Amino acid sequence: MTVPTRVGAADRSRVPAAGGLSRTRGGGRRFNAAPRPYRRPRGRNQKTPWLYLAPALVVLGGLLVYPVYQLGLISLFQYTQAQVSGGEPTTFRGFGNYSELFSDPQFWQVLLATVVFAAACVASTLAVGCALAVLLTRVRAVPRLALMLAALGAWATPAITGSTVWLFLFHPDFGPVNRLLGLGDHSWTYGRFSAFFLVLLEVVWCSFPFVMVTVYAGIRSVPAEVLEAAALDGASQWRIWRSVLAPMLRPILVVVTIQSVIWDFKVFTQIYVMTGGGGIAGQNLVLNVYAYQKAFASSQYSLGSAIGVVMLLILLAVTLVYLRLLRRQGEEL
Repeated sequence: MTVPTRVGAADRSRVPAAGGLSRTRGGGRRFNAAPRPYRRPRGRNQKTPWLYLAPALVVLGGLLVYPVYQLGLISLFQYTQAQVSGGEPTTFRGFGNYSELFSDPQFWQVLLATVVFAAACVASTLAVGCALAVLLTRVRAVPRLALMLAALGAWATPAITGSTVWLFLFHPDFGPVNRLLGLGDHSWTYGRFSAFFLVLLEVVWCSFPFVMVTVYAGIRSVPAEVLEAAALDGASQWRIWRSVLAPMLRPILVVVTIQSVIWDFKVFTQIYVMTGGGGIAGQNLVLNVYAYQKAFASSQYSLGSAIGVVMLLILLAVTLVYLRLLRRQGEEL
């Protein structure tokens, strides 16, 4: 019996789905072509999301795009106190400011110190934040609430206030830390590495709550059956985190990592307050403080703008490379 050439409405349910096997008139079998991908109809519906986003885009354009444009524009001119006061005309230098900046050995020293310091801060912040997020899932309600309130208090503290408090805690004369450790009048801000370490502690203290709260929310969204199964299989807490939680929380970890990189790479307040503007002979300078000194202490606004542009390009490059590596691993962001 042959299959009819026309199928009525009542017989459509017996026709195989697209992509399956069907019989031909000669009794053979053929594979139906795959269905065409669904295409969203074009029209007003595609413009609706952009209409909702338009007010935010306008605000972001005014707060971000225009200042970045001005920053790049000033970096291409000779712009010092003489030009600001009107004593000399503004002259176009092109990439002359960048050439002067890249030929300065201090710039490369500060850049290396900034990269190493930011990497240490990001790694420490992620380690502390993730560890405390896991701890929140293991304690009872009252200790969890106390830890959350303490962390949010540290997060809400202004950077200049937190830096002043940490300076008091580690003060060589009347700081409680030196008394507890029996270090006498040891000055933490005198040495280069000890000063960086002190600033790192303060940066981690005011940054880990964001990581802790975000990762804790992600852990709570993981099905409890998955964690129970891993525990029944004899996996340790570290094994559960490395093999179960971390892969499932990878999109969240991407967000907190990128945020931490941006925050820690452009740290300014903690370094400026705790090391007195960059430490003895500039031994604790980072790029943001270095740009401030060039722009305002030395009135070389064009060089300060050039440093700002370099920082922006570095952060964009790091973020794009990180996201591209994750996409190659098959992550959807």
